[in-house]
Formats: sequence, C-alpha cells, structure tokens
Amino acid sequence: MTRAVRFYQYGGPEVLKIDDIDVPAPGPDEVLIRVKAIGLNRAESMFRSGQYLEQAEFPSRLGYEAAGIVESVGTHAGQFAVGEHVSLIPPSSIARWGTYAELAVVPAAMLVRHPASLSFVQAAAVWMQYVTAWGALVHVAKLQAGEFVLITAASSSVGLAAIQIANQLGAIPIAVSRTRAKGQALLDAGAAHVLASEQEDFLRQVERITDGKGARVIFDPVGGPFLETLVDAAGESAIVLIYGALSSAPTPFPLFKVLGKSLALRGYLLHEISSRPDLLDAAKAYVIAGLEAGTLKPLIARTFDFEQIVDAHRYLESGEQLGKVVVSLESGS
Repeated sequence: MTRAVRFYQYGGPEVLKIDDIDVPAPGPDEVLIRVKAIGLNRAESMFRSGQYLEQAEFPSRLGYEAAGIVESVGTHAGQFAVGEHVSLIPPSSIARWGTYAELAVVPAAMLVRHPASLSFVQAAAVWMQYVTAWGALVHVAKLQAGEFVLITAASSSVGLAAIQIANQLGAIPIAVSRTRAKGQALLDAGAAHVLASEQEDFLRQVERITDGKGARVIFDPVGGPFLETLVDAAGESAIVLIYGALSSAPTPFPLFKVLGKSLALRGYLLHEISSRPDLLDAAKAYVIAGLEAGTLKPLIARTFDFEQIVDAHRYLESGEQLGKVVVSLESGS
C-alpha cells in the first residue's frame, strides 16, 4: 500500500484527500519510484477544478512532476537501476501517472538522472519549467541575442525559467507582473525590465524600452482580454506564444492587428516537445548543461509537507509565490 492524493469531485483545494491505495507493478516501459519531492503546477489546480485539457475519472490521481529513488523497473526499462536518483519530465497524462504519492509508477521515457548536485526538492522543480521555456523560446521562436522577449506571469516557475534562458541566449527579457510588488525580486531574478500591467501605461513603457519596435517574442500563459494588449506590444512579424489559459475570461482574436503586423499567434504546450524523442533529448541536454553550469537554477518559493497538500494548492493559487511550490516527502523537511 502507499499513500496517494486523490479527489472525488471537481472543486477547490479542499477536495484533495490522502488515501491508502494499492501499489501497482510497473508495466514493461515503466518505473516505480519512491517519491521524495513533488513539483506543483497550475495545470494541476486547473485539472482539480475541471478547467483543464484532460478530464478526470473519479476518484482521480493527479501530478506531473516528481523526484525520487528507483524502487523497481519494468522489463523494458533496464536503462534504470534500483536505487538511482531520478526526476520526471511531465508525461502525457496528469492522472494516469499521478505523482502525488509516496510511491508512483511513471513512464521510463520521461525519467532523467538529474545532476547529483541537486536536492530532491530542486530536482522536482526542474522539468516542467525549463522544458516548457526551452521549447517555446529556443525551438519554436528561435530567440536571438539582442531581441526583446515579453514574459507574462513572470514570477511563475516557467516565467523565471524563461528569464534565465533569455539571458543565456543574450536576449532582453521584459518581465510582466500585474503589480509592482514583485518588481525588485524579478530584477534580482534576471529580468532586464519589469512592467506592472495594472499600475502603469503598459504599452507606452514597452514602446520606450524597445525604442518603438515592440517585442519580437511574447510568451504568455494567461490568455483572456490582455492578449489584445500583448498584440499591441508586439513588433512587426513577431510571434505570440500562448501556453496556458489562466484567465477565465474569453480570449479575443484581434484579427486586423494580427494581419497588420504579420504576426504569428501560436498555441504551444510542453507535450509537443516531450512527445518527440529528438526534441526531448535536445531539451534535456540543454537543461542539464545549464544546471551544471549554474546558469539555470530553479527558484523554490515555498516547500510543504505531504500532509499539507491542501495548503500547498491554496498557496499555489494565491499568486503570492515567486518560483516553484514543492511538496517534500523527506523526513524533517
């Protein structure tokens, strides 16, 4: 038996329960890991509340990320050995391989032997943010040195990863937050500029920073009405990448502005990288090299105990954090 987080109906954080469940044996291409830390993502809170791409089958597991120790391996997963320290790139299903548990079966293809210098808490905070940002900025947008990239929800883990990757490439990251409260923290995290979208003349500031040219790349997980403003902030032939739907309001399609600027308005998900072995290998190599060099470093906002999963989800949804929310299963954490 193992303890696992499940929910029996859609709702707020309070629907999450810790149950005792049977531990399944790993399939041929799977690995059973003893989970030491779980990285939380807004995708999981959206899934829990019924606002995600995947629908739950109750009682439902959940969880995309984890770091831990290999307990057993499937017959075709011999590339991993019992006792190895590994972390998980988010697989294709948030529920099938739910990581909110003491023991979890996960697909071997999504496991990584992370650098030994990382703690389990740090390793659990790596893959969603860096593979998402790498795929968008490096693979899709082909961000170059000297170009401006506008990063909304910049205090999220993916936003901070995008700032770090932009700096690696020599680009100029403009971090966008709703208020000025996190301004200095975002500058300390590597942003070249910070804009408070609700407290200043956003478009005027973008025009000032970019010398009237606008941003060549825009990276947004929010959608909603602000998308039209982001299109206004885009330069000619820019690319606007939308990788989430955090706004509950309808998202307009500003057709004439898109036409007038010859913009590329593109939906993007991490799974278009993780579903292709060649791209996934390239992303893993890039991220591991950055972690080892210290140019990529996950920022942990706060760590919770496993029994505090409801509080962890409440904090995740509060918008107060700067960086990753992690649940630790190590004693004394």
